[in-house]
Amino acid sequence: MHETQARGKRRRRRPAEAADRPQGPPPPVGGSYRPLTETQLGEVHRAALQVLERIGMSDPIPEFLDIALDRGCFLNRHGRLCFPAALIEDILARAAKSFVLHGQKRSRDIEVSGSTVHYATGGMAVTMLDLETRAYRPSTLQDLYDSARLVDTLDNIHFFNRMMVPTDIADPYEVDLNIAFACASGTSKPIGIGFALPDHVARITGMLDLIVGRAGGFRERPIAICNCCIFVPPLRFGADNSRVMLAAIEAGYPIKMPNAPQAGSTAPAALAGTLVQSTAEILAGVAMVNMAREGHPVFFSSWPLVSDLRTGSFSGGGGEGALLAAAAAQIGNHYGLPTSVAAGMTDAKMPDIQSGFEKGITNVLAGMAGANSIGESIGMMASLMGCSLESFVLDDDMLGIARRAIRGIEVTEETLSVDVIEQAVLGPGHYLDNAQTLALMKTEYVYPGISDRTSPGEWEAKGSPSILDAARERTRKILATHHPDHIPPATLEAIREKFPIRLAPAP
Repeated sequence: MHETQARGKRRRRRPAEAADRPQGPPPPVGGSYRPLTETQLGEVHRAALQVLERIGMSDPIPEFLDIALDRGCFLNRHGRLCFPAALIEDILARAAKSFVLHGQKRSRDIEVSGSTVHYATGGMAVTMLDLETRAYRPSTLQDLYDSARLVDTLDNIHFFNRMMVPTDIADPYEVDLNIAFACASGTSKPIGIGFALPDHVARITGMLDLIVGRAGGFRERPIAICNCCIFVPPLRFGADNSRVMLAAIEAGYPIKMPNAPQAGSTAPAALAGTLVQSTAEILAGVAMVNMAREGHPVFFSSWPLVSDLRTGSFSGGGGEGALLAAAAAQIGNHYGLPTSVAAGMTDAKMPDIQSGFEKGITNVLAGMAGANSIGESIGMMASLMGCSLESFVLDDDMLGIARRAIRGIEVTEETLSVDVIEQAVLGPGHYLDNAQTLALMKTEYVYPGISDRTSPGEWEAKGSPSILDAARERTRKILATHHPDHIPPATLEAIREKFPIRLAPAP
């Protein structure tokens, strides 16, 4: 970046909504929705342990065998790596029960623990619903950066996972590098990235060290987690991602390893059976992480999905998926592990009524169940094949409602309001100017950003706009005005000189 560009960037005023600020209200605490009874939960747990000890995982890489066989794992007569139940129980007792996801601004750090609920992005979409043409097209690196810029301004999203594939880049290393750069430069919130090959980890960590500000700084303050899907359901390890996981542990990345078995195709059609298989796979992954480095930050990232059994294709928006995600969160909470699930995966192709009810139901149930990190929660379309920028601001409104519902109702002597009722009844006959009303106006209630609460007459006077009109207008405004500058210009210049960055400099 030329010095004149850097000076112009420093002079640019940023809108108030884009200021680096804390993550908004404290995260709500879920756990009130429990799709499994205690007896059922125990049965799923015992069945998962039985699967791991009797059936085991196929295709463990030699590095896994070196780690696991010394700890009491064994190969059965089929050559599958089996995990004794007592070993899994011991590992669960020693595994990390909480950790921090670091933002580039400390005010944007989030702690994942207990049943606190945070919503996140995620996905690997290959198409975008174009904001202007309203047609699907291949996704690009600029789309990923624009997604990060949008999330940087949205109060109900706390964590930005990569969301799409930059189809305009072919080289696997450059894909991983540029995804990491686009995420980190687009938002100061915690980010999630991935690596196609293990040798990419150290090279890209060098870039993140520059962003943190010192050599080795990333290990001290890891501003990104590693998404590494080490599983090939049913019950099989994938070689490349297994090695990526070990390299990422060595570099200090918190680990998220969603498995994504699909009920009816790569998992049993019985939902309970899918939970058993998914739990077994993730327990195997948690065990491998902790045998490699005890207490290393790792999510219980059980992501059981659903196939439409009429076609065999993936379906993200159905009630079965909502139940499975909530149950997976309940199981992770039972183990006391930081938990990640997937929700918001609509099958709709447009941000329409189907998109709204599928995203709303799945997101609120996952939150009510107490998942710490709920991925795919906004922006995704077409069964994760597509992404829509205006859906970000639409879905942020939806998540505001979900978070308020999860928070529940505070019942105290003061909120029971007997004295307040008496004052209103014996006085003005309403509560509009009551001191309690004014005090609670901004804490007890959530107000939408773009949802329309005007009267029909007011709405008609404005030209009868749809919520999509409002969403597109706000999306365009954010993209036109919000150019994050949390990374110093000199650092950006150093990164561009050292690494093959494909993203054009910000205006």
